[in-house]
Amino acid sequence: MRVQVSGFPATGSDDDPLGLVARSADRLVRSAGALSDAALRAPSELPGWTRGHVLAHVAHSADAYVRLLRLARTGHAPGPRADRAALAAALERDAALPAGRLTALLRESLDRFTAQARAMPAPAWDHLVAALAGWRHPAWYLLLRCLRELETHHLDLGTGYGTEQWPRAYVSWALDDTLGTLRAQGFALASVEAADLGRRWTLAAEGPSVTTAGHRILGWLAGRLPAEALTTGTLPADALPIDALIADTSTAGAPAHLLPRPPAWPQPPLPGWGRVGDDA
Repeated sequence: MRVQVSGFPATGSDDDPLGLVARSADRLVRSAGALSDAALRAPSELPGWTRGHVLAHVAHSADAYVRLLRLARTGHAPGPRADRAALAAALERDAALPAGRLTALLRESLDRFTAQARAMPAPAWDHLVAALAGWRHPAWYLLLRCLRELETHHLDLGTGYGTEQWPRAYVSWALDDTLGTLRAQGFALASVEAADLGRRWTLAAEGPSVTTAGHRILGWLAGRLPAEALTTGTLPADALPIDALIADTSTAGAPAHLLPRPPAWPQPPLPGWGRVGDDA
């Protein structure tokens, strides 16, 4: 089933959001399945979280997305929503599971999500649902939230999966989503150019500009790479000629310490679809 998603740069059948989610889920489950009990108890790249916490969080997020898909399809909430205290307790419980059981839990949760998504009737994708924080979005945005969750937290496991392995279609969408929100917030960056994607975003009339591989830009905006990563490494072989990428306002003239600090990520999309209670 191919799902049409507004604003998503799907250029072929391999790049539709549901297909990307399914393949991203498979990659994460394979990585999880290779971890021993001891490796699961080791620290992840997220402060205060073990790898077990990361995997349990992804599983619980998928379950939350399943609930919202059902709500969009039927118009009825399938039971009360867990509060933050209950979610935190469940996270600690499942993070301590043995490796085999936690991997199975992760697989089952992700399989439920993809099965529910494949069963969604086309009109239901446009029905609005709400994130736990209260911001609304169409049901189709759950595919993108899930994909972002999978790709970001796969990196957070700290098992060697890097930003360079993020799918190009995911990076392109996530940059559109993130930079559109930052532009609306007045983020102090003039422009961003993802050299490997051949794409450029204008945010403001003045300020520093960034030109490098898109996955590095997204890694920085997501708080997963330091600003110094924007000026290191080499561009892919299919990138634009380097002479076309360097300008007076590029990162060549904007040291990392002069770049603005990105806000907490991800942010609710702006202008977005409103919040719970806006029409009360």
